[in-house]
Amino acid sequence: MTTRRDFFSRMANGVHGMALTSLLGAERSFDLTSKPSHFPGKAKAVIHLFMNGGPSQVDLFDPKPALTRMHGTPPSRELAYAISNGREAGNLMGSPFEFKPRGKSGIEISNALPHLAGCVDDIAFLRSMYGEHANHEPALFLIHSGRTVASRPAIGSWVAYGLGTENQNLPAYVVLDDPKGLPINGISNWQSAWLPPIYQGTRFRTEGTPVLNLQPRPEIPTPLMEAERNLVRQLDAAHKAARPHQPELDARISSFELAARMQMAATDALDLSTESPATREAYGLNDTATESYGKRCLMARRLVERGVRFVQLYIESQIFDSHGDLKKSLGYACGKTDQPIAALLKDLKQRGLLDSTLVVYGGEFGRLPISQGKGDSAGRDHGPQGFTSWLAGGGVKGGVAYGATDDIGFKAVEKPVSVHDFHATILHCLGLNHRDLVLERHGLKERLTDQFPARVVREILS
Repeated sequence: MTTRRDFFSRMANGVHGMALTSLLGAERSFDLTSKPSHFPGKAKAVIHLFMNGGPSQVDLFDPKPALTRMHGTPPSRELAYAISNGREAGNLMGSPFEFKPRGKSGIEISNALPHLAGCVDDIAFLRSMYGEHANHEPALFLIHSGRTVASRPAIGSWVAYGLGTENQNLPAYVVLDDPKGLPINGISNWQSAWLPPIYQGTRFRTEGTPVLNLQPRPEIPTPLMEAERNLVRQLDAAHKAARPHQPELDARISSFELAARMQMAATDALDLSTESPATREAYGLNDTATESYGKRCLMARRLVERGVRFVQLYIESQIFDSHGDLKKSLGYACGKTDQPIAALLKDLKQRGLLDSTLVVYGGEFGRLPISQGKGDSAGRDHGPQGFTSWLAGGGVKGGVAYGATDDIGFKAVEKPVSVHDFHATILHCLGLNHRDLVLERHGLKERLTDQFPARVVREILS
């Protein structure tokens, strides 16, 4: 006879058993082996050209004749309050740069980008991007991870998690930051957060040894080094066997094994001496103004050529943060990046890699159409309500200008594109459905686009 106590005791055991079974069933190993996409994607890799500080859309990509006509007139109250320091809000300020139709498509961009002007027919410009925050730190977190808060995985980590890499001797996600210093938020920009650490970005240096502490000590003979590695593998296996159901151990062991394989592969991938003089000149390696960023663009091409899935480039900290002396500061930023970026697009196309490589350009926000400060020293403050990013290559139509801001370039009004839409579109080009790229955590299905509504901007896709 089953008593009431027996019934509830067995019921509790059943609930506990189901929970344990669920936990064990959810266990999976995490590695960088190449994984199938959700559907056939045209892009196999991404090169993300992140423009620190926020490039000014009304001076580079989004011509506003009305703003030029209204130059010097007072702004609306809404626009004046948008500046971070209202006391510095000036009048409407037209662009000091000239816009002209470019290429067969006739898309207008400014003369601040003379080299990129020759590539507009390969680019889809998103002129109606908008963000959520006017400060750099949260805006950087948003554009990289989909939320304005820290401790969320970066988009490169999500791509590595979803697709792995085609080259087991190199990381899936590589970061080429500027030798002059880290961007705002530092290494948090390429963190894997609660995704396993094997998916976080790996920094490669463009000066000196590509990866610190990668090369073995020269005084250790190769046979002894190999014996040491075999011993470490055995110790790792024994340690793991004694601690089942801990997938973090797989990630840690895989990271060490990858480091050993990278000793040759990373050095080869970043060795630019094998490139022709013509290629080096095209990327600007013979000019001190463009050499540093040109190196990173050329390294990015060599990395995706070798199967790296996601390469992210940074430029000097806040180089596009044009709060003052707009023409000079923006001219300096474009002068360092314009030629290398155009060379990258042309080089990828010439090598047949552009069709399978998605190139992404943009900052954390744009700039306001009013002056900050006065006279020749005036600049522009942060403008998250409307800005431009662009995509080129894998799965994207060229010669397209999508969406629009208002007449003065203040905020997105036609076909607005959120950061979540932007992320969903990038994932789609890679064959990943943003709703299906999930990690179950604490009972939730975590996504890059989180629980926010997001759409793929199909109008720019080929």
